[in-house]
Amino acid sequence: MAEQLIISGGNQLYGEVSISGAKNAVLKLMAATILANDVTKIYNVPELTDVSIMVSVLEELGAKTSYDKTEKSVVIDTRNLTGIIASYEFVSRMRASFIVLGALVGRCKEAIVALPGGCAIGERRVDFHIRGLESLGASIKIENGYVHAHCEKLQGADIYLDIPSVGATENLMLAAVLAEGSTRIQNAAQEPEIVDLANFLNVMGADISGAGTSEIIINGVKPESLHGIEYTTIPDRIEAGTYMAAFIATQGKGIVRNVNPSHLTFYTSKLTQMGATIKLIEPNAFEVSCNQRLKALNIVTQPYPGFPTDLQSLAMALLSVAEGVSIITESLYENRFMQVPELRKMGADIHQERNHALIKGVDKLSGANLKASDLRAGAALVLAALMADGFSTIDQLHHIDRGYELLVPKLRAIGADIKRINNESDVLVNKLRGNLNGTTKI
Repeated sequence: MAEQLIISGGNQLYGEVSISGAKNAVLKLMAATILANDVTKIYNVPELTDVSIMVSVLEELGAKTSYDKTEKSVVIDTRNLTGIIASYEFVSRMRASFIVLGALVGRCKEAIVALPGGCAIGERRVDFHIRGLESLGASIKIENGYVHAHCEKLQGADIYLDIPSVGATENLMLAAVLAEGSTRIQNAAQEPEIVDLANFLNVMGADISGAGTSEIIINGVKPESLHGIEYTTIPDRIEAGTYMAAFIATQGKGIVRNVNPSHLTFYTSKLTQMGATIKLIEPNAFEVSCNQRLKALNIVTQPYPGFPTDLQSLAMALLSVAEGVSIITESLYENRFMQVPELRKMGADIHQERNHALIKGVDKLSGANLKASDLRAGAALVLAALMADGFSTIDQLHHIDRGYELLVPKLRAIGADIKRINNESDVLVNKLRGNLNGTTKI
C-alpha cells in the first residue's frame, strides 16, 4: 500500500535544522547545462523526486549524469546530446522540466517538449513562453500535447511579459543566451531563483544583467563562449520558511541554518507581526521562537519580493489557531487553497470565497486522517499535525517528496513525533491507537 506519515502532535520543537539546496533553482540550473557543450558540476543539490525527473529528462536528450548522495552534487555531461524531445512521461509529472524548451531551441535550433504538469494548483499557461520565443524568431506549433519549436536563427528582441512569470522569464533567458544581438525582458520575474540562474549562466560565459529587477538584458554570445563550470545552488527559501513555521507552530525554539536572510524578508516580517521572535544570529542563520498564541493577520500573496505563494498554505495553518480573524488572499493561483478541506477536518474554522479565505482562529486543532493534494498543501498538513492534539495520518506523500529532502529525519531530530510507514498492519495499529487515545506517542 502507499506510504503514510504518522504524526502525534503536541511536542515542542527544539534544536537546529540545516536547509537544503533550492529545488526551484537547481532544476533550472540543470536545464541550463544543455547550452554548453561541456561537463558541469552543481553542488548543494537536494535528493528529491523532482531532481530525479530532471535527470531523466536530460538523459533522454542524450546527456550523461551522475549524482553523489554524500556530496550532494550532480555532474552533467552535455557534449553528446542526441535528442530534442522531452517526452510526456517526464514533463507531465513536473512543470519545471518544461524549461528545457528554451535551452534546446538555443543550442539545437529545434525542440519538441510535452506540455507541462506538476501540482494541480491552478492554471499556469505557457502562452507567455510561446509568444516570447516567437519574438526571438522561433516558429511554434502545438499539437498532440507537445510544443514543437524550430528556428534557423534566434534574434534578440524586446519582450514584455503581461505578468512576471518565473517560468517564462527563465525559458526566455535560456533561449536568448545564444541569440544574435541583445534581448530585453521587461516585467521580468525577480525571484532569487532567477538571480541564481543568471549568475550560473554568467559564470558559464553568458552576458546577462539586471536579474533581480523587472528588466533583464541578455547579450547573445557565441556557442564556443560557453563552457562547463562548478557551481553551488542557493538555499531553499521555501524549506527554510517551513521549518521556521514549525518552531513557531509548536511554541518551540530553534536555529535554521544555511539560509539567505534577504530571500525571506517579507515572510519573516509577517511572522514577527504574528508574534514570533526571529533573530539573525549569524550571516546565514536565524534563531526562531514563539512563547505565546499567535495574532491574526491579513496576507496577500504576490510575486517576489512580496509574500510567497509557496508559503501561503503554511501561513494558513499557523493562522488557524491565531487569536482573531485573518484573511488570506491568493492572487497568483486559483486552486491554491486545496489544504482548506483538510484543515477543516482538524477543526479549523475557515470560510473560502474564490481566492479569499477568512480564518477564525480556534484554540486548538485535533488530529485527523489527511491527504496531501499538492506539495505545499502537504507541508501545511504536516505543520498542522505537529501542533494538533492527538494523532494524524497523512497520505499521498509523493507530493511532499517533490520538495522536501529528508523531511522525517529532520523533524525527528528537533523533537517531532513523526514516522513514515508503508506496512498496512502498522497503519491499522496506529489508527486504532489514535482512536483510543489521541495523545498516544509513536
